[in-house]
Amino acid sequence: MALWSIWTQYFPPKPTFTEANLSSQKGRVFIVTGGNAGVGFELCKMLYAADATVYMGSRSEERASAAIRQITSESPKSKGKLVFLRLDLNDLASVKDAAAAFAAKETKLDVLWNNAGAGALSIPLGSKTAQGTEAFMGMHCVGPLLFSKMLLPQLHTAVRSSNPGKVRVVWTASLLAEMSSPTNGVDFSLLEQGPKSAMQAYSATKAGNYFLAVEWARRYGAGETAMVSVAQNPGNLRTGMFKGTPGLWMLVLNRILYPAKMGAYTELFAGLSPDITIDKNGAYIMPWGRIQERFPRADVVDAMKPEDEGGKGATKKFWEWCESKHLGFESK
Repeated sequence: MALWSIWTQYFPPKPTFTEANLSSQKGRVFIVTGGNAGVGFELCKMLYAADATVYMGSRSEERASAAIRQITSESPKSKGKLVFLRLDLNDLASVKDAAAAFAAKETKLDVLWNNAGAGALSIPLGSKTAQGTEAFMGMHCVGPLLFSKMLLPQLHTAVRSSNPGKVRVVWTASLLAEMSSPTNGVDFSLLEQGPKSAMQAYSATKAGNYFLAVEWARRYGAGETAMVSVAQNPGNLRTGMFKGTPGLWMLVLNRILYPAKMGAYTELFAGLSPDITIDKNGAYIMPWGRIQERFPRADVVDAMKPEDEGGKGATKKFWEWCESKHLGFESK
């Protein structure tokens, strides 16, 4: 773990790619999971104001509808659309239904932001998804991978009518992937029962999201339907991700936390910046929109390399483990 990496992500320079740099996105179609609050809400605001069609993935129609009313009232001149998409990543049946509902309305998808998630202390340790998977792994990795794969037809359609590198899948990591994920990023021996602490469980899923970003880039980043896949650390932000944190800790943390809008700039860069090209596939994006030259954990870098390149092939193994949880839900 490199101190310089921690420092520059705790105290990033000003963003260079913001809504001020955003050209009209009219005609483009986006999905932002967890779009009704926090970073996702701020990102939806920026995309809708730029005339995009934005699907807001959310478990709660009531909360999503309130968010949509607020966003549309703040950008009355927008020519875009903002649509509620019912999505509960804790239940693969809901994930499948959400992908089908989207496919019934849209033929293409330009960018998918896998933004939704829960903070390390926001759910009880040992919680399970509807299918019995450890909750953090289920909602942060297993569910998003199924959702993303089920949207491949729409992503491929978008690729065929777009310039190279414009169609993207964005995965949400965290600084904790560097600071506190287990040796090699993911401990495969603990995937079924989960780690003994919520922080370890959360951190492993953030490394897992980086694994999925890299593996997606390897599988879908070349050929006629090549798309970009990146992981991003949105930053240390004042959002619901700190739900459950003791009040005394929050007094300290609030001094070094940033508004949710800053995290939206990280995600905006990851999804739309022209600096991210096909040759940057599998990149890791730091706050508030910078491409990390090299992930500072040598053990994680080695684990992510394919076995035929001398690595441990962990991204492929993790992908396959996630897929094993999809049985009965993936389309044949």
